[in-house]
Formats: sequence, C-alpha cells, structure tokens
Amino acid sequence: MSYNTLTIADITDSEFNSFYQVYINKCKGKTLSESFQHSLNQWITIGEKISSSKLNYAYAVNKWTLAEVLLHLNDAERIFQYRALRFARNDNTSLPGFDENNYVVASNANLRTKISLIEEGRLLRQSTLSLFQHFSTSDLARIGTASNSQMSVRAIGFVICGHQLHHIDIIKERYLNLI
Repeated sequence: MSYNTLTIADITDSEFNSFYQVYINKCKGKTLSESFQHSLNQWITIGEKISSSKLNYAYAVNKWTLAEVLLHLNDAERIFQYRALRFARNDNTSLPGFDENNYVVASNANLRTKISLIEEGRLLRQSTLSLFQHFSTSDLARIGTASNSQMSVRAIGFVICGHQLHHIDIIKERYLNLI
C-alpha cells in the first residue's frame, strides 16, 4: 500500500495502542494522503477563525489557552514525525513517551503570535508530507516502540492527522463555539 492508497482499513489493531483509535477514526474514508491534506486545510481554516485577541483564552481554569493548543499540535506532529522516521529506518530503539502538559508549561506559547503558530504548523505539515511521500510500502509497514507500545509508521501518519482534527474539533466546540 502506498501513501496515496493506504486507508485505515489497511491497518490492523496490532499496529497501534488502542489509545490512538479515536484519532485514527477521524481519518475514516480517506487515504493517508487525503488525510494529511484534509487536516492541513482544517488547520488553516481554524487559524483564520481565531482572533489574535482570543489567542490567550482558555475555556476553563487549568485548561490550555488557544496558543498552547496550537503549539501542542506543532510539538506533537514533530514528535510523531520523528518516531515515523526512526521506525521507517528500522531503528529498533524503544523511544520514550512525552508529557504534553510539561511541554506546554515550558513552551512559552502565550508569547507567540497566531501567525507564527499557524505558519509553523503549515511548514511542519509540508515537512511531514515530504517525509511520508517518500516512504516505501515496506517503510510504512515497519513497526517500532514508543511509550512502551508498538506502532507502525502508517498508523503514525493517521495519528498525526487524527490528533490534529481531534483538537480542531475541541477548538471549535470549547473555544470558538462553532459547532
């Protein structure tokens, strides 16, 4: 299966931790290529709807601000992209997990502009697309270990897209009241 024809129906449950199922399901009915483009389009669309004055808004106490959510998405894409590269290159080193809450605290996201956060995400996605477009079928099928769980490169691709769509839905529902 190539990047352009691969769908979530081609992935087995043994290729990812069940925790990621909710993200993978967000890509139902689309190829990996289409999923990357769809989630990027949603990213740009939501970015246009966020006013700069609301960037430091959190919908409740102890919840992330919009800036922190956007930077979390960028951080997570970088981490998953790195995992995909390591696994595709047949690196059998077990990779550690990451605590997204610690990353957010150390991120200085609230000092960033909306334009810088959205542009960083767009550029990251271009890099992710370039990486995944050049993976062979066997690269995509390779499995590695991260956070004490096995995951295939192709599952990582869908997780990247679905994770972004998941948070975009939260932004719409809890921050922008668009749903």
